[in-house]
Amino acid sequence: MIYYISDLHLGHEKVIHMDNRPFDNAFEMQEKIIRNWNSVVTGKDTVYSLGDMFWKPSIAEQILPRLNGSIVLIRGNHDRINDNIKNLYSDIYHYLEVNDDSRRVILCHYPIAHWNAQHRGAIHLYGHIHNNRENRPFQLYAKMCREEGIPFECYNVGCMLSYMDYTPRTLDYIRKVAKY
Repeated sequence: MIYYISDLHLGHEKVIHMDNRPFDNAFEMQEKIIRNWNSVVTGKDTVYSLGDMFWKPSIAEQILPRLNGSIVLIRGNHDRINDNIKNLYSDIYHYLEVNDDSRRVILCHYPIAHWNAQHRGAIHLYGHIHNNRENRPFQLYAKMCREEGIPFECYNVGCMLSYMDYTPRTLDYIRKVAKY
């Protein structure tokens, strides 16, 4: 099974307030995310983490071994990779195109206005803009494109979004419950 998630910001106290996350502290958030992750992801699964997974490399060294599955990191602006954690990921990219059950999926930490194979059914998954004022303009642009007949199937997989609920999700689940 393939799963997706973004913007965990593990170890980042301030993100709790910035995103209005329902946690008292970073440790509580970390433990909830680990429980949610391991409740759906098995050792045979792959999780694409679309950036900003950890606030500090030292946190990554502690938590990555506790997470089920193979983890492929699509680097975000807060991902600091050192030699100690580089090998804890299956792979690390800035951008990646994958096949998920014969569907082309374009993965990037940042939302892309027009992505490869967009007019041939490719789906774009992204993070970075959380669920704040930066998200609204992109959603308006997406709506305008759809109104103009431009294919624009893309989804924010930020963990703080209600349909993600701090849990890696499958593409089928995301497409079923997320508004786009």
